[in-house]
Amino acid sequence: MPNAIITLTTDYGTNDHLVGTLKGVILKINPDVTIVDITHNVTPFDLLDGALAIGSAYSYFPPKTVHVVVVDPGVGTERRPLLVSAANQYFIAPDNGVLSVIYEREPEGLVVRNANAEHYYLQPVSKTFHGRDIFAPVAAWLTKGWQTSGMGDEIEDYKRFTLPRPKEADGVVKGVVLRTDAFGNLITNFRQEDLPEGALNGGAISLQVGTQAVSRFVETFAQGNGTEPFAYIGSSGFVEIGVNKGNAARALGLNRGAAVVLTK
Repeated sequence: MPNAIITLTTDYGTNDHLVGTLKGVILKINPDVTIVDITHNVTPFDLLDGALAIGSAYSYFPPKTVHVVVVDPGVGTERRPLLVSAANQYFIAPDNGVLSVIYEREPEGLVVRNANAEHYYLQPVSKTFHGRDIFAPVAAWLTKGWQTSGMGDEIEDYKRFTLPRPKEADGVVKGVVLRTDAFGNLITNFRQEDLPEGALNGGAISLQVGTQAVSRFVETFAQGNGTEPFAYIGSSGFVEIGVNKGNAARALGLNRGAAVVLTK
């Protein structure tokens, strides 16, 4: 039987001991587990960025993978720790909406539990490091027995937010830049179905990102000319703005939250 897999998605960064400590806690409980880092560079305290990160990755993992998602500006408060079953996988995270993409995409068979069985926690529980004392040990103990029912009661009032969707108004469709990736590509909230028919085939599009016009749609980065920004469908399914071998965010002076306007 293959080793259980636990993934980690956090805003901890890698300069401190935090990520290594999470792994130590997991391995002490289940030394046979395989640990995969999805990212530790979620924008600090940014629930949308965390939701997009796990939303882009989870479906590529085997069944019964356990995903620990810790973006937790409310650490130490009364917000609940969650154990979520969805898409034949498990998600352990604070109840603050960071799993909203999972809730939206995987409504069938979704089970959300308040992971409040404290005998699975490390004691004493720190007010500032629930990743170590709650989320990591709950994930590790889950892989030892897979008994979710004993780890907490089902709840219905979990926190979630709706991802911003483009809105049509005054003859245009208005969207937004959701995030910027490590290459400086601007990831918008437009998807392929939001584009006018023929945009992908003909390559012409009328987009405005901030104050910058984007008129070309390409299939590959190599089709860009090096200085001109272009649009393309990124690997996560969103329309993105890039510059071939360049940094679009820097070149255009734009970042998350910038307006994106499509004229159909």
